[in-house]
Amino acid sequence: MAIPTKLFKANNAMNIKITGTGSYIPDIVEKNENFQNHEFYNTDGSTINHSNEVIIEKFKAITGIRERRYVKSHLNSSDIAFFAAERAIVDSKINPEALDYIIVAHNYGDVRHGSSQSDTVPSIASRVKHLLGIKNPKCVAYDILFGCPGWVEAIIQANAFIKAGMAKKCLVIGTETLSRVTDKHDRDSMIYSDGAGAAVVEATNQEGGIIAHETATYAFDEAHFIYFGESNNQVSDENRRYIKMYGRKIYEFAITNVPAAMKSCLDTSGIDIKQVKKILIHQANEKMDEAIVKRFYKLYNMEMPENIMPMSINYLGNSSVATIPTLYDIILKGELENHAINKGDVIIFASVGAGMNINAIVYQV
Repeated sequence: MAIPTKLFKANNAMNIKITGTGSYIPDIVEKNENFQNHEFYNTDGSTINHSNEVIIEKFKAITGIRERRYVKSHLNSSDIAFFAAERAIVDSKINPEALDYIIVAHNYGDVRHGSSQSDTVPSIASRVKHLLGIKNPKCVAYDILFGCPGWVEAIIQANAFIKAGMAKKCLVIGTETLSRVTDKHDRDSMIYSDGAGAAVVEATNQEGGIIAHETATYAFDEAHFIYFGESNNQVSDENRRYIKMYGRKIYEFAITNVPAAMKSCLDTSGIDIKQVKKILIHQANEKMDEAIVKRFYKLYNMEMPENIMPMSINYLGNSSVATIPTLYDIILKGELENHAINKGDVIIFASVGAGMNINAIVYQV
């Protein structure tokens, strides 16, 4: 039996807004001191000429991370995506059967505890749809691989679907369990964490919503700044690969290109920079994020305002695609000290990551 396709009128006159959010913050707290007994090596396999105490102290000073969250062994990326999705659906007060798209951003699929293999068949989005118990076959579920900016890009795709009249309601999720793909012999392993965040995006007659967006991919020289590689412990006989990066190259790339993309997006929106209340930037590295936002304001010959950049990396770590949606959710729920986002506020979402990809959204709550 043929299934009719969705036919909606384009929603160009409507405002496209996030009407519900949810997140899942894992229970296991992994503090910096828990890395004291790790055997760290340089990328060439040589011994690092510093004690772990010094390594961890320097790491904290640069990244701002004092602890991170890991999922329990029985949970996978698809499970925590489902938990975040449930909460976003309840928050939005929609019927999940009314969803037209479920878009899930991730990078490594379901990597089960103790396994070295990524499982992406069926897609994480299909698994989430199954766990939500959605029967509607016209609710299309698919995954997006876009590095750390994946959730922001999925929001941009949902916006496009709704504007084109292909959808009315979309569920957008960012989920990752990076603890399953980190090399315990690499200092960078201390950066990564697990988590999931979700948002319901729909056409409404409310004021505000997505005002402008910007996306770019730099892949000529930059494509492999973040990659999958072998353990730094070259005598290990473990036949698996791990997330790796060229940190200095990423830093130099990000502080130049991300502020320019943010400015282009803001200029397109027509919003004055003084109206921006918060910048929710991918929680990659505290020093780098601060440098990005400072340079963004410098492009307008301004100093970075106080309290403009909420940070969760210090206690949640870098959970890739999940950092921005979890940060947004915990602020909306009043769970981040000294930060609030109110109705009518103009905010900027911005991210950078593997690809190398950059994106930004100017959004009015």
